[in-house]
Amino acid sequence: MSAEPLIKLTGVAVALTGLSHFVRPELFESATKSAFPENTLQHTYIDGGIETAIGLALVAPKTRKLALAGLLAYGAYLGANVARNR
Repeated sequence: MSAEPLIKLTGVAVALTGLSHFVRPELFESATKSAFPENTLQHTYIDGGIETAIGLALVAPKTRKLALAGLLAYGAYLGANVARNR
């Protein structure tokens, strides 16, 4: 059984979550504030853009490796900011 459908579904879910940052930014405020206590709304939109791009890149097999690298870097970036702002 191929993992392809699950990977594509995951990419779509990540992209939709990213787009949700623009439609309902208040849903992400508390999570974003822990990493970015200043200019939280601006960072919510930036995070939404990054998540949308990563999700779309996961859908296409040609960009999947780049998406996975981006996802790891994004996770490290968010984790470092949460730790720094504790």
